[in-house]
Amino acid sequence: MENKLNNVNELLGAFKFEGELENVTQLHDGHINNTYKFDFRNKNGELNRYLVQELNTYVFKDHEGLMNNVMGVTNHMQKKVLENGGDIKRECLCVYPAKDGKPFYIDGENRCWRCYNFIYDTHSCQCVENAETFYNAAKAFGKFQQMLADYPIDGLVETIPNFHNTVSRFADFKKAVADNLSGRAEQVKDEIDFVLAREKDCAVLTDLLNDGKLPLRVTHNDTKLNNVMFDNETNEGICVVDLDTVMPGLSLYDFGDSIRFGANTAAEDEKDVSKVSLSLEYFEAYTRGYLSAAGKSLTEEEINQLAFSSKLMTLECGMRFLGDFINGDVYFKTAYPEHNLVRCRTQFALVADMEKKMDDMENIVKNCCKELGI
Repeated sequence: MENKLNNVNELLGAFKFEGELENVTQLHDGHINNTYKFDFRNKNGELNRYLVQELNTYVFKDHEGLMNNVMGVTNHMQKKVLENGGDIKRECLCVYPAKDGKPFYIDGENRCWRCYNFIYDTHSCQCVENAETFYNAAKAFGKFQQMLADYPIDGLVETIPNFHNTVSRFADFKKAVADNLSGRAEQVKDEIDFVLAREKDCAVLTDLLNDGKLPLRVTHNDTKLNNVMFDNETNEGICVVDLDTVMPGLSLYDFGDSIRFGANTAAEDEKDVSKVSLSLEYFEAYTRGYLSAAGKSLTEEEINQLAFSSKLMTLECGMRFLGDFINGDVYFKTAYPEHNLVRCRTQFALVADMEKKMDDMENIVKNCCKELGI
């Protein structure tokens, strides 16, 4: 039996597993938490699989608040899936509590563990290879938003304060420029000016929220493609995973960030910015998929801001890369000295292209709404 854990027996006593343990395999897909697949064989000879994960408490310091968030939203989604005649072990994450009833277990070395269902006959994708995949991912994230549209926001804690508060991010950026800890600010005057010229953009969504024109919702906040599990036969997105950053926010944050990473014609750290542009084909595919699932649960103002949110989330990401470059590369991992600078230039090139195509993007949203009857 493969076993890379030194506390398997302790974990076997902490959770209610069904059957006899046959194998433990470490999975290497994630970058933050340590994840293992536990295979058990029950009395009928059937295989039961569980995901056992060590939560990174350096990154997520409030493990109790985080797991209460996860437990709350997954229980809510399970009820929705059952109401629609679906399979909760395939269509949503299920938290298996520890034997003491808590949604996590603290071991003898003060490490935090949790247990989920293993979603059978699925796969994940690391990059967007075609419009159909992006469409299917959009439907999954749209369904996630739709199922949680009536979730009580007051029951969620903010695991990372001001995570997508672009006004706060802009203030952090200005401080980085003023402090100039690395002495690099002189090298990037054009990039700094690019951000400063768009200061008003940073407050658009937060102002609408503060004025009561946008609702606070449950947001995923990490809507990368590899956080969707796709069915092996149909390739449909059936389940959204990695709920560690679930917290109150704007639905537009999730939509915009999906477009930022998925509809870019170039890699995030492409040095040749002439290769960077927004794929309107992919933007349309994602918009159509997302609205087909979530559209009727969104407000008119949310739909009106979908195109703009794509630009805003891209600008926010770019200013974070640039701010980190000026601070001396203290937050994002880098492979070479100019890595964060290259990243920010890629994001800004995408922002500039979105600005040119904004009318097209807004028309795509309107046409999708018309075709879907929203």
